[in-house]
Amino acid sequence: MHLTRPTVAKTDLDALAFNLNSARQFLGRETDVLAVVKANAYGHGAVECSRRLKAEGVKILAVAILEEAVELRRAGIEGEILILGGIWPEQAAAAIDNELTPVVCRIDSAEALDSLAASRNIRQKLHIKVDTGMGRIGVPYSEAGEFAAAIARLKNLEVEGLMTHFASADDLSQSDYTNFQIDRFGAAVELFANAGIRPAILDLANSPASVAFPRSRVGLVRLGGILYGLGGDILPDVPQPELRRVMSVTSEVGFLKKVSAGDSLGYGRTFVAERKSVIATVPIGYADGYPRALSNKGEMIVLGKKAPVVGRVSMDWTILDVTDIPNVEVGTKVTVIGSDGGETILAEDLAAATGTISYEITCGFGSRVARKFVPE
Repeated sequence: MHLTRPTVAKTDLDALAFNLNSARQFLGRETDVLAVVKANAYGHGAVECSRRLKAEGVKILAVAILEEAVELRRAGIEGEILILGGIWPEQAAAAIDNELTPVVCRIDSAEALDSLAASRNIRQKLHIKVDTGMGRIGVPYSEAGEFAAAIARLKNLEVEGLMTHFASADDLSQSDYTNFQIDRFGAAVELFANAGIRPAILDLANSPASVAFPRSRVGLVRLGGILYGLGGDILPDVPQPELRRVMSVTSEVGFLKKVSAGDSLGYGRTFVAERKSVIATVPIGYADGYPRALSNKGEMIVLGKKAPVVGRVSMDWTILDVTDIPNVEVGTKVTVIGSDGGETILAEDLAAATGTISYEITCGFGSRVARKFVPE
């Protein structure tokens, strides 16, 4: 008996640990790993993944926003948590109260942290992000010296780390630009040193750079997608660590019917049966993270065979043509992402079919999808 809808995303925590240790072996034991668990650990479950990563010896976790860090603290996650997206000045108290380490690229946020730390007679750790060419957030490289001098005047701050982010480390045709960013970062480190700031941590490499650009491994690398077994559409075509898939998504046939040639299915009647067909309806839709762009071109695995998506993916349901798959019944397992028999569907496959990346696919499976973590 189902007490919940049978659409489930399973996170294999042993596979997560395998990927971490495989990456460590590939990168070299002298390279420390910062584990990125932002966006609910790329959709895999931030609290549970963080617990396992900490158990595997990860010293620093990273999230995007303060709210994600507070969620981890409330779940009992200890140790250093880095807020990659920084904080607004008004969030300084929450950051200090929860013993969090913000990444800073705005002087007003640094000043708010310094003022509050002074009032409590403490020193607050932070990292500083320099924009060496990503063009998103970060202290502009041209202003790095000025910013360093301003930070040096704030006596209640401890600059633990200096970091940057690569724009195109996944694209080897743009290797010159990645190396340009690495060189710029080295120059920025010198500018901060000239201001008396010599951080213990230098942090350049994301997952693609850590694999493809050994000179970017300067002591700490930020691993995100690699940890979750993603990378088939992210990592460049170079030697890379062995990875295992961490997420699988399954459901069941919720409704089964026969239709005649000429019958139409779904919104807009975009599919019209050309033959007598057996149609299975599966309780997963775009509100759950299964992209509407897979309408009439996605596939799911039923009894070890791929069944095409027919008609438009709707908010709560997706329709499959199972005419050529014998013995399908209501309750038959359906694999959305994962393997069954000799067939496999990856997040990368869904991404390729919809013109996006695997990260967006796994992040898309939201709260309506039940969660299972193994081993329990």
